[in-house]
Formats: sequence, C-alpha cells, structure tokens
Amino acid sequence: MSAPVEGARHQARELVFRVAYQSDLIGDSIGELWKQLPEAAELADDPRELATDLTGALSANLASIDESIASAASHWPLARLAATDRAVLRLAVAELIARPGTPARVVLDEAIMIARRFGSDESGGFVNGVLDRVARTLRPAEFA
Repeated sequence: MSAPVEGARHQARELVFRVAYQSDLIGDSIGELWKQLPEAAELADDPRELATDLTGALSANLASIDESIASAASHWPLARLAATDRAVLRLAVAELIARPGTPARVVLDEAIMIARRFGSDESGGFVNGVLDRVARTLRPAEFA
C-alpha cells in the first residue's frame, strides 16, 4: 500500500532537500543529482510532480532564491549558514515561488519539520524566522 499523499509529499520535499544539500556541498547540478536519485523514481505521480517543480524552481531561480534568503537573514551571510539550513531555506523559497497553490503556512511547517530533523537544535526556529519574512514578502496577501 502506498503512503498517504501528505506523507508522500513530505517525502518528496525531503528528497529535494537532500538533492539541494548535496548540490551545495559538491557543486553538481540539482537536475543531474535528481535524475541520479533512485528514490525519485519510486514516488507516486503527485509527489513526483511536486519534486519536479521544486527541483526545476531551484535550478532556474537559485540566484533570486538566495537574494530572498539573504535579505530576510540580513545578519547572516548565506555562506555562514549551516549547509542544512541553507538547503531547507532554498527548498522552501522555491516552493513559495513554484507552487502558489500550496499555502505559505504549509510550506513553512514542512520546512521547519525538515530543519528540525536534519539541522541543529536551533535550526527550526531560525528557519521559521527567515521563512516568515520571505513568505510575507513573496505572498503578502496570505498574511493580511
């Protein structure tokens, strides 16, 4: 039996997080790393579409994604962020851009869960603070 859709979407986000993290550390392209990931082929259609959208958005918009993060985390240069925090922030900002139908609060909650799982004890709070500022800039109507 397949995983529930929400669980499968979370799994897709975690896979994209892993790809973003690996790309950041070794410099390979996100698209190539995604193609090489065996778990990607095992995803059902809906979560695979989500992951494809996110990897595409990361590849196409990385510079503007990084600008959004840098602006929201003004006291933390991007290069000084932990690689796990940087990867989860990039993933979430990509989703805010590429998937306007996903509520910003869902994007933030998912990112915080990933940050808590893979980052430090402070990662969840840090990611929450930065993403809240980014989301309010990218999707102000959702916070009115």
